[in-house]
Amino acid sequence: MSMNGYKCVACSVVQSPGFEGFLCPACGGNLDVSYDYDEAASKIDGRFAEGSNDLFRFAALLPLKWPRSPFPLRVGGTPLYPVRPLEELKGMCNLYLKDETLNPSASLKDRASAVTVGRALDVGAGVVAVASTGNAGSSLACLAAATGLVSVVFVPASAPEAKLTQMLAFGARVMAVNGTYDDAYDLCTAACTEFGWFNRSTGYNAFTREGKKTCAYEIWQDLGGRVPDRVMVSTGDGNTLSAIWKGWCDLKAVGLIDSLPKIDCVQSQASAAINDTIQQVRSVDDVVVDWSRLVVREVSASTVADSISVDRPRDGLAAVKAVIQSGGEAITVSDQEILAAIPEMAQLTGVFAEPAAAAPWAGLKHLLKNQMVAREELVVCIVSGSGLKDISSASKEVGQPCLIEPSLKAVKESHPPLDVLVPCNQV
Repeated sequence: MSMNGYKCVACSVVQSPGFEGFLCPACGGNLDVSYDYDEAASKIDGRFAEGSNDLFRFAALLPLKWPRSPFPLRVGGTPLYPVRPLEELKGMCNLYLKDETLNPSASLKDRASAVTVGRALDVGAGVVAVASTGNAGSSLACLAAATGLVSVVFVPASAPEAKLTQMLAFGARVMAVNGTYDDAYDLCTAACTEFGWFNRSTGYNAFTREGKKTCAYEIWQDLGGRVPDRVMVSTGDGNTLSAIWKGWCDLKAVGLIDSLPKIDCVQSQASAAINDTIQQVRSVDDVVVDWSRLVVREVSASTVADSISVDRPRDGLAAVKAVIQSGGEAITVSDQEILAAIPEMAQLTGVFAEPAAAAPWAGLKHLLKNQMVAREELVVCIVSGSGLKDISSASKEVGQPCLIEPSLKAVKESHPPLDVLVPCNQV
């Protein structure tokens, strides 16, 4: 593999590839896996995406031992949909949805779990644990079951029932913590230290970013080598956003692209720690940011979008850097705007998103309303998780079915009248 070590996101201190810790020993910051890009480029040599249709076809830029047996489940290889109805509705002419709901556990988190489970297998771990608001837990439970590992998941007791059911169905030991996600995170970290478990938690394990970055590779591939003008990412911990940025930076470093997209951070107004920090940095003119001293703000999060409800973003610094360096926007939307985006996307595109996954579309509407995006820009919204993971939230916006008697007369008298019903794309 082309991995050549780790670099601290905060203080830039470098560790060798044989380093066995998870955080920077110098400052306690998060680590980023580094590569010998010249070596990676020589391995790619025009064959970057050959082989299987999963994320492991990008082995030249993954930090795992090779060759290895085929992964038992297909992770990655998700579709990129051109979205004509939304384009017509909002005047966009180059709009795409990256549909991550078709991964094994129905979320983008499977990309992170695939690589971290691969790493766990590489180091001989038997038990893998994670702190999660829901999706990372169901993802780890799914992929651990497929590879014969034991999974332990720490979640806030308020996690959506569908996600908890997924975890339990896959055989995970689920610890529902009476507290916040941050409480669950700290407890998971302590338990891993105490019992010697492999910690897959976002913002702690550097390998999560390596799995998620492959989403950018696939967008590039499916666009025929084009680079979007902007990629819109719903953001909680910040790990997915920083991973998407890293994926594009990797492609540029090995000579496959010449330019980079803007990465837009979309957060709920009720959980906006990263966006608050970005605005703080940008409020100072002509400042050179000292990343080693920048502290990401903390909030008291409470949003319907549970997947991005985070008080203390564990990979927040990397996300702030990604938005600043890419020139992207920091956007906050209300919970009502997020909920309204769910049926709008579903009815116009056929893609059913959970609240966090609908946030990028809500954010795009915000940009359009405020004339912050040109209508000819090539924009990709990442749909990070299925609406089936949180039916209760979607039901708040879509209403209830029409209850009728079993007769044709009842159908004719139902509301709205049948003669005014028209296809969604004609509304």
